[in-house]
Amino acid sequence: MIEYKFNNSLDTLPNEIPLFPLNNVLLLPNCRLPLNLFENRYLHMFDHALKNQRLIGMIQPSEKVKNHTEIKSSSLYSIGCAGKIVAFNQTNDNRYEIVLKGVCRFQVVEEIKSINEFRNAKISWTNFKQDIEDLDKKLIKNRNDFEDKLKVYLKKIGVNADWEAIEASSDEDLVNSIAMGCPFTNAEKQALLEANDLKVRAEVLISLIDMIINENKSLQSNTFS
Repeated sequence: MIEYKFNNSLDTLPNEIPLFPLNNVLLLPNCRLPLNLFENRYLHMFDHALKNQRLIGMIQPSEKVKNHTEIKSSSLYSIGCAGKIVAFNQTNDNRYEIVLKGVCRFQVVEEIKSINEFRNAKISWTNFKQDIEDLDKKLIKNRNDFEDKLKVYLKKIGVNADWEAIEASSDEDLVNSIAMGCPFTNAEKQALLEANDLKVRAEVLISLIDMIINENKSLQSNTFS
């Protein structure tokens, strides 16, 4: 697999990028997202990105979609996250296995009509300069309490976690990995994406976990009352 390293500032980021709408898929700044590309329009999107600044805008549909055909013309949320192609491999059956690293969130200004099969948009980075700045990495007020809640939540959704790795991870890595990897709804993942900064994202994540845990307790209470 070919790998690349990049440094970015807002000044070097373009104001137009290809969009990759995916249902219930979240990319966050500084996080990595592996993708398997096989549809022609996304193979063309990858080739286009590779010839330009290697940026692809990950964004969620804002309405329920049943298949990839519907995604092609579906309404989208206005905020997504641009990922830089940092590694890729072309398979024998002409697929691309790629890895994106989240660079910065963006706001869609308008979609651009194009001869390309994939979607393109004019975008703005203005509201998200904090994504490429060094911020305080202490995000969770009570880490032990959060990990206790996380154990209850992960057990509820049937996930076996590597607790040694969790305990050794930074607040930023833990919050972002849970946000990206756990089965939240589109709207919940969008709320995590749109959180103003890492601290707010941590607060949103804790609120979501609390809500899911408490819903379970409420159901049990109603069952036995």
